[in-house]
Amino acid sequence: MSNGEQIDLVSLFKKVSKSVKQNRDSLNQADTYNHDHGDNMVEIFDVITKAMKEKKNAEPADQLEYAAQLLREKSKSGSGKLYANNLESAAKKLTGKELDISSILIILQTLMGASQKTEGEKSGNLMGSLLGQLTGGEEGASGRGIDLGDLLHMGMDLLSSAQGGESGLDALAGKILSGSQMAESDYRSKSGEIVTKTLLEALGSMMKK
Repeated sequence: MSNGEQIDLVSLFKKVSKSVKQNRDSLNQADTYNHDHGDNMVEIFDVITKAMKEKKNAEPADQLEYAAQLLREKSKSGSGKLYANNLESAAKKLTGKELDISSILIILQTLMGASQKTEGEKSGNLMGSLLGQLTGGEEGASGRGIDLGDLLHMGMDLLSSAQGGESGLDALAGKILSGSQMAESDYRSKSGEIVTKTLLEALGSMMKK
C-alpha cells in the first residue's frame, strides 16, 4: 500500500452501517428469540460511526476506545456489550499503531471476537497462511516481498478458485468468523458475516485506487 493512500475509519464504518441497515429485516427474522437483532445492529453501528466522526482526528486506538465507551452508554443489548468489549480490545491492540491494511485486519478479527488461536496470528500472517495452505507454499508468504494489499487480493482470488465457485470474499469472511464469538449463534453469525464482508469489500476497493 502506498504511503499516500488513506484509510478512514469513518468511511469504513459508514459502509458497515449502511449494509446493516439494508439487512435489518432479515437480521430481525434470524433472531428467533427477541426478533430485534437487526434493530440492535443498526443502533450499534450508528453509534460506532458517530463516535468515529466525533474523534476523526484522533489516533485509531483512541477512536476505537471512544466508540467502545459511547456504545456502552447508548446500547443496552447483549450484542452492544459484546461489540463494545471487542472495540476496547481492538483499541489496546492498536495502541501506537498507524491505520493501514494490517491494522484494519486486526480490528476486524478483534471486532468479531476471533478465537484465541486466530488472534495469536498477525493479520499479515492470516493472509500468508491462507496463501500457503492454498499454494502448498510456506506460511510466511507475506515475507516474500508481497504487499499486504496484494495478499488480500491474491487470497480472495485463490480462495475463490479453491472453493469451487464460492467467492473469495465469502471464503475469507468464513475463515475470519470461524470459531469467533459471532459464530456462537445463528443471528450473530449472520450479522458478523455482513460486517466482515463489508469491511473486506471496502479494503479491496481502497486497494484498487
